[in-house]
Amino acid sequence: MRQENSLEEKVLKTIQKSNLIEEGDKIVLGVSGGPDSMCMLNALINIYRNCQKGPSLVAKNCQKGPSPVAIIVAHINHMIREEAADDENYVRAFCAEKNIDFYSKSIDIQKIANNSKIGVEEAGRNARYEFFEEILRQTGANKIAIAHNRNDKVETMIMNAMRGSGISGLKGIETKRGKYIRPLIDCERSEIEEYCDRYKLNPRIDKTNFENDYTRNKIRNIVIPYIKKEFNPNIIETLNRLSELVFEEEDYIDRQVEKAYGDLVLEEDSNQIVLDLKKFNCQEKVIKSRLVLYNITRLFGTSKGIEKIHIEDIIKLCGNNVGNKYLTPNKKIKVLVKNHKIYFTKQI
Repeated sequence: MRQENSLEEKVLKTIQKSNLIEEGDKIVLGVSGGPDSMCMLNALINIYRNCQKGPSLVAKNCQKGPSPVAIIVAHINHMIREEAADDENYVRAFCAEKNIDFYSKSIDIQKIANNSKIGVEEAGRNARYEFFEEILRQTGANKIAIAHNRNDKVETMIMNAMRGSGISGLKGIETKRGKYIRPLIDCERSEIEEYCDRYKLNPRIDKTNFENDYTRNKIRNIVIPYIKKEFNPNIIETLNRLSELVFEEEDYIDRQVEKAYGDLVLEEDSNQIVLDLKKFNCQEKVIKSRLVLYNITRLFGTSKGIEKIHIEDIIKLCGNNVGNKYLTPNKKIKVLVKNHKIYFTKQI
């Protein structure tokens, strides 16, 4: 393996292992201009494009012609930092040099956070993903690539553990979820920084990453360095192995839940799912809990907002086996027990 391509080889291995990218894909890359996203952009260009100096990792012949994968860049200006306009111009110029389609949008994230009464981090994340989806629809793309790396995964695992997220939270960040893919997820931050130096990418540095105003920054800059120094210098690798184990076990449980659902479901449409109450009550508690989340996700596409106490209350309601009793975990859903059936219904 050539040293200069070691990271690209690793990225390609991740892509092939998880079937992230196929020939003919049109991919929107979220590119901020920082080391992670610039590394992802440059690596995917080198992997999938024919080149003039020699064959890329995938395109074996160095002939001019269409790339087997179309790459599109989406950049959002959060209008928070003074350097934000320079970041945008840097990414724009890089894309122009590489002949990559570039889309950008400026959004006042601080204003959105204030008006919505949410944190700046959450407002920024929501705005980014909405913009990526917008560009995906506009360009007819079919995938969105995010530059999360191995360190990001570990930081997420620690954050989730502190929030009491349960076993699922220990998966961290998934390599692939629907149309979202993360080609750098097996690369450590140090490898990414070395790659940027090697290719002289000169990425933009967000100085707020070194400020400990947010939970993730505190974990990145204080907690993990302390663990490395005092307990385990290989904590990133250790927690990534834990993540892999959790993924395997979660995959098994998910299959059991799908199997149980197929046995329990009596009716299903876009507004309601009906389960057999008796069969539900015969399940192990862990399967009952997962079935509650599974049903809500099938109806809404997400189980966000459904907490442990809601699940416990629904299981208790079903266990009491008293007809015409219901719960409303939130304004969107109603769970009713009636005629030996469980009704999960969208509230209009």
